[in-house]
Amino acid sequence: MAGFFSAVPSVAFCSTDGATQSALPPLWLSIPFVALLLMIATGPLFYSRFWEHHYKKLSILLGAAVSLWYAFMMDSGLRMLLHTLEEYLSFIALISSLFVVAGGILVTIGRRGSPMVNGAILFAGAILANVVGTTGASMLLIRPYLRINEGRLRPFHIVFFIFIVSNIGGGLTPIGDPPLFLGFLRGVPFFWVIGHFWLYWLATVGVLCLIVMALDARFAAKGDASDVEREDLRWIELKGKRNFLWLALLIGSVFLDPAVIEGFPSLQELLHLPFGIRELIMFGIAVVAYKTSDRQALKGNEFNFEPIREVAFLFMGIFATMIPALQLIGAYAREHATDFTVTKFYWFTGFLSGVLDNAPTYLNFMAGALGKFGLDPNSVGDVLKFSEGISSSVAGDASSSLYLLAISVASVFFGAMTYIGNAPNFMVKNIAEQTGAEVPGFVKYIYRYSIPVLLPLFSVLCYFIFNQ
Repeated sequence: MAGFFSAVPSVAFCSTDGATQSALPPLWLSIPFVALLLMIATGPLFYSRFWEHHYKKLSILLGAAVSLWYAFMMDSGLRMLLHTLEEYLSFIALISSLFVVAGGILVTIGRRGSPMVNGAILFAGAILANVVGTTGASMLLIRPYLRINEGRLRPFHIVFFIFIVSNIGGGLTPIGDPPLFLGFLRGVPFFWVIGHFWLYWLATVGVLCLIVMALDARFAAKGDASDVEREDLRWIELKGKRNFLWLALLIGSVFLDPAVIEGFPSLQELLHLPFGIRELIMFGIAVVAYKTSDRQALKGNEFNFEPIREVAFLFMGIFATMIPALQLIGAYAREHATDFTVTKFYWFTGFLSGVLDNAPTYLNFMAGALGKFGLDPNSVGDVLKFSEGISSSVAGDASSSLYLLAISVASVFFGAMTYIGNAPNFMVKNIAEQTGAEVPGFVKYIYRYSIPVLLPLFSVLCYFIFNQ
């Protein structure tokens, strides 16, 4: 859920080591997580003024309640809290630096929004998400997308942007979304997903683009004078081009990991710090990029820190309160892996990735699937064998590679099901609200768009690919 490489530790949160598995939290300790999700869903709708002024305090309070329990009542609780802090700092370092760097790049599109133009932008954004991640692509394109549709913007424009650019688009490469990067760190070849899934990805993105184009054509404002083409501008003009250098450095810094570069120093191991060299570089890039950004580009983007501030505080609470939920889910996945078919792995991974951090969800279910084939999730060689495809009498007729594909696709695609499924979702929502656009609330987003549009599409994918 945490966007572009939210969690890039080389060890899974709920790993398969005995220390982490030894003691499980009580089920009721998941109540703060459920309470926070309910408040995120209902706060802006039913008590917006109270929520706006106090969401930071509520998020911190609920997170602190769970953290105190782990610190004083759980074996290895402090170690789990430290690991969660490492994940959170890695998450916030990346998305905040991407937010700042992209905010200094002003993209001006010399055409008014139309079904064809919007479809082209969303499709291009889906491709871009695999190069700069879903967060990077979302932050680069959301503002120009909103500008060209000014005066004709409807809620579905924003929702489908989240579907395509902020989530599903990043489903082909490890750069696109955190679960795929974690799989890469564990031993899955870099181009494995694109080699196995590109045609289905293309079909999924294409169908979504066609749906939004059809809706756009149906509900387009009639005779709106603002629909006149801006012939004085080229298709795309850029201001703040130097920030592309910072963007390239950010993408490169993601790979500064001991699991990728042998012998690369780990500050967590050397100095017992909750952050590493990668995070220091990212925060440094964010500061330098903001100080050196083109002021006109920042002004043109109406740049401010409110979207990233909201994400930082809400996900601080989410990361802390979801610790017990992740532990319980990890234990369940390990205990029931032998009974899980490919389709069960797909749906369980997917639905949980929609409300939990998709990175540890991916790792927990991948560990369960590896165990089903008698393989070690901490062995790069075993993960490579798993990705190449082996058979098992326990697994029936399905190859191990199909299990990996089901877990990979579900963990990325289902992030579009809710606003909390991926960090860019929240930032896109906040940026759109600041422009005065009509944005559906948490519950409306799910029942009006996610369920009727995404669930049938994901069901078709499951039928044609994973229904073994």
